Amino acid sequence: MLAFYSPITPDNFWRKPLIGSIFTLICIFGVLAVFFSEKCSKFFYMHKTEKPMKLKAKNLDSHGFSFKFKGHHIDCGRFSTHVICINNHIICAACAGLLLGALITLVGNFFYFFVGFDIGQLGLPIILVGQIGILLGMIQFKFKGYLRLIVNTFFVISSFLVLVGMDTLSKSAFIDLYTLLLIIFWLLTRILISQWDHWRICYTCNLHCKMK
Repeated sequence: MLAFYSPITPDNFWRKPLIGSIFTLICIFGVLAVFFSEKCSKFFYMHKTEKPMKLKAKNLDSHGFSFKFKGHHIDCGRFSTHVICINNHIICAACAGLLLGALITLVGNFFYFFVGFDIGQLGLPIILVGQIGILLGMIQFKFKGYLRLIVNTFFVISSFLVLVGMDTLSKSAFIDLYTLLLIIFWLLTRILISQWDHWRICYTCNLHCKMK
């Protein structure tokens, strides 16, 4: 609605470079968050409510089970759908998808905002496609392995598509800045949902391990 009913303003030459630069910074911070996910997660730490242990596993010492980490996921079967194996390396499927999506959108960002690539009359269709991708990204915990990677890649690309579509329809720096704020909100929401999913998995597990 904002794109269709935004006030008509002159198409300032600085609008696209400014918006493209801000989006580039968002992508760079996203890439850094992928490589330093453990440190970044501290900013979004979700306090857990201690679960009463109704069932105690037999033959356990007082310390319970201990797990090693593969990537930033513990080596536990309940997290097997969260990771993929590439060349015998275990990596987080979601983080790999977010990284791939960021790299792809950086290329698209360069061509649209700095080179001047025009999408013509496709503004509204790509916004609709972008909204589908964002919705899938919010429920990415429903997907497994490589499909989770694809969904997270599409999530980042979809955010870029919404930005491009809004810019094409409105040609307004104000609308673009508002869309950038929405993108940041979507990213933070997706992170919190992912952390909630991790907490839920551990909370519903009956094993007495050091992660509880």
